[in-house]
Amino acid sequence: MNRVRLFAIATLLALALPLAAQQASTSGDAQAAGGMPTVEQHLKVLADKLDLTSDQQDKAKPILQEMQDATQKYMQDESMSRDERRDYAKASRYKADRKLRQILTDEQKKKLDQIEEEWHSGSHGN
Repeated sequence: MNRVRLFAIATLLALALPLAAQQASTSGDAQAAGGMPTVEQHLKVLADKLDLTSDQQDKAKPILQEMQDATQKYMQDESMSRDERRDYAKASRYKADRKLRQILTDEQKKKLDQIEEEWHSGSHGN
């Protein structure tokens, strides 16, 4: 069950990144590194989707910053293979997933589970 929850957060983050990137590309606020959305844009998407309180947003921001910093670090490390970089970035996302889930209410976790379920059935036809 824990794996399902971690996957749900990872899915939400995966969905939030393209949405934030799309918003950034239309507003011109994209971060210089490959158009990756800023932490603020990522946080806004999560806040909108999960109705995060301001306290939750304050707690989520350093988690997202840590994830983004680690992901950028790994993706720019050319001493690792592409698969290794992807695996390290994935591990950073899972670490963030676990931390974010700790600050969510049961209702928000249910919303997150529902979003993941809709995404999974819609994208993979399951």
